[in-house]
Order: sequence, then C-alpha cells, then structure tokens
Amino acid sequence: MNETHFFERRRRLLDLMDEGVAIIASAPLQTRSNDTEYPYRQNSDFYYLCGFTEDNSLLVLIKTATETKTLLFVEAYNAEHALWNGARLGLEGAKERFSVDEVRDIADYNETIKEILREHINLYIDLYSDSSRLTEAKQAAQALHSSRGIKRHIRSIRDVTYLIRTLRLFKSAEEITQIRQAIDITAKAHHAAMRECRSGMSEYQLQAAMSYVFLSSGAAYEAYGAIVAGGNNANTLHYIDNREVLRDGDLVLIDAACEWNLYASDITRTFPVNGKFSNAQREVYAKVLAVQLQVIGAIKPGVKRDWFQTYSEELLCDALIDLGILSGKRETLMEAKEHKKYAPHGIGHWMGLDVHDPCPYVDEAGEPLAFAEGMVMTIEPGIYLRADDESVPEKYRGIGIRIEDNILVTSAGNENLSSMIAKTIDEIEEMCNG
Repeated sequence: MNETHFFERRRRLLDLMDEGVAIIASAPLQTRSNDTEYPYRQNSDFYYLCGFTEDNSLLVLIKTATETKTLLFVEAYNAEHALWNGARLGLEGAKERFSVDEVRDIADYNETIKEILREHINLYIDLYSDSSRLTEAKQAAQALHSSRGIKRHIRSIRDVTYLIRTLRLFKSAEEITQIRQAIDITAKAHHAAMRECRSGMSEYQLQAAMSYVFLSSGAAYEAYGAIVAGGNNANTLHYIDNREVLRDGDLVLIDAACEWNLYASDITRTFPVNGKFSNAQREVYAKVLAVQLQVIGAIKPGVKRDWFQTYSEELLCDALIDLGILSGKRETLMEAKEHKKYAPHGIGHWMGLDVHDPCPYVDEAGEPLAFAEGMVMTIEPGIYLRADDESVPEKYRGIGIRIEDNILVTSAGNENLSSMIAKTIDEIEEMCNG
C-alpha cells in the first residue's frame, strides 16, 4: 500500500485529536514454547497508521495549536540480529521508506518521551494494552504531574483506539483491493476442499488442502484458526480440534480463510461429505441460505444495526418454526429467546485488518450505528441441531449449518465480495462432484 495512504490516515487521526500526544505501540513478540516465538504479526492499529511491520517500534503523534509532528521509533540495525533473524530496516532505511518527520532509535524512547510529555496536557494511548512502552509513558506522565515547577503536564489520559477504529470502520478502495485478494485465494481453498472431500478422510486433511492453497498462492497466514467440523462437531461453534474422521452421510462445516497483507477474509461453507445432500440436510440448508440471502438483500446505507440484528433473528425463528423445530407464535418464541438455542450467535461482525475488526458498533452517544458506504462485514446465519437434542425431530439431529460471506456496503446497497464461492445446493453438489 502506498505511503501516501498511511500519511493520510495519520492526518485524519490528528484531526480527531485535541492538542496532545498519541503513542501507538507495535505488537510484542509472543512466546510459543521456551525460546521460540509465534510468527510475528503486527498490531493492526499500528500498521494502519504507518505500515511498519517490525516489532519493538512506536509511533508518536504530536499536536499543538500551530503544528503537528510524527515520530517513528525503530530498532537500529544490528549485525548479529541480521545474522540470526534477518536485517531490520534500521533508522536510515526507515527514514527513506516512511513519510514521518523524524525516525529515532527505540533505545532513546524513555528519555525522549519524558521530554515530549513535559510540554502537553493530553496523552492518547491504548488504555487496555499491557505494552511495557505504554506503561512507561503513563508512569512518566504521572511522575510529571506530581513534579513542581512544570508549567504544562498531562492532565488527561485518553483512549486512542476508539479514534483509530472509527477511522478503520470505513475501508478505502486500496483496502478493499487487499480484502478482495484474500477472498479470491480463500475461494480457491474452499473449492479445493469441496472437490477433495471423501468419507474416511480426517478433518485435518481438509484443513491441509486449504492451507496448501493459502501458502502456494502467497498468503502466508490464516486469518484465524480454521474450523473443519464434520457431522455433530459443527454444533460446537468454535470447534478447532479438526482431528476426527469424516463420515459418509454427514455434512462438514468449514469456517476458514486467509489474510493478505494483514487484511482478513472470513468464509464459511457447509457441504455433504459424500457430495450429495440428504433430504433432511437439504431442508435445513435451504432455510439457512434463504435467511442469508434475505439479510444480505436488506443491507444498504442508513439501515441501523440493531434493526438488522432483530430482522435476522426473526427470519431464523420463522425458519425454525417452518422446520417444526419450534412451535408457536414468533413474537412469543423470540421474547422467550427460544430461537437462541438453535441460532445462538449474531448475524455478523466488522471485518478488515482483524477478522473481527474491533470497530465501534455504536456511536459516542451509545446509539447503534447505521450502515454507510465503505463498511465491510460478515453475514453468517446458522442453525445448529445437536445430535443429543431429543426435542429436535430425529431426521435433523446432528445437523449444523452456517453460511458466511463478506459484504461491502456501497452507495447503491451492497456487494457480496465472496459471491464467487459455491453456495447454492446445486453449485455445491456440482463442485463436490466435479
């Protein structure tokens, strides 16, 4: 992504700030076992503002009544580190790459930030981060607050993440391009799984087929831990064991996707292990698909999320009544939350740099946000009918179905970014048997 885009994001964040200092920290390394770490993944807020992908770095934004200033703290080049782990960009490389006012050595951060904080009254940080660098900044601010002879000192510590994530809620054309690429690769992976699935395979073998597509297509990482759930396993919403054998006559629910340049995709498809839906499976699947299509059709600018969620639950409750799983009037059933037993999760979530983008769902007054052009969200209705639930008609027991797509809100309504992935019963059976 062009450096101009990161510069513009910082400018917009500074516009939202009062006078003061904002500090955004990179993600720390995460230990996996003893002296080995997980593959590094940058803090999404930090990346959003500068595009820098190294750890042990900080972005500092300064705003006064007359000017703004941006500082990027990075690790200096170290030959020994380069030998073992690869060269860092270093101060000179960062100066050439990034459109910031100053690049400084992270080793000088503690002393530098104390001097900066002496001149300002507002500090913007992630209030809930456990970053040692942010803790040091808070401690420095508190120490200055109690010092004598300081004309100006930090009087308020504010949450910077709400401001950043309000900006992140609206995706630019460049961001949509990254998401499209992630979805295109994910589409190939889901189709590969459909074509390769056979009874007697293990769930992890289907996961491996998808991982091969991700890696061979240049997507280094999954966007989240893959769910490959055969049969009744689909009724465990966050099933990630992926170790059991797929059985003839069962469905398999796959919730798996990759990220591209840190931008996520998030796709779920449910299909028959043997390539042919049974009559009972077909009945439930058709209901879930009909709900999803109706919900997607309702997405357009101006629609409030609280209405949208209620609408999706009404449709799912109607579907459960039609299938004979619930009986009674919809209003009574929903008031008692009877439908939640079989459709327990929300209809969707924001998606972007994080698969569950932590962007606000309500405004500063606590009112639900209305959809607007540039927002991207998942739509993922599901019906889950456990094998041991004797209140469910026997023919449906053990069926778990979720269908998930990624939707962009447009000025005219919406665009299903993942519409190329087989989804109708005919499309899925053709793909499975192709």
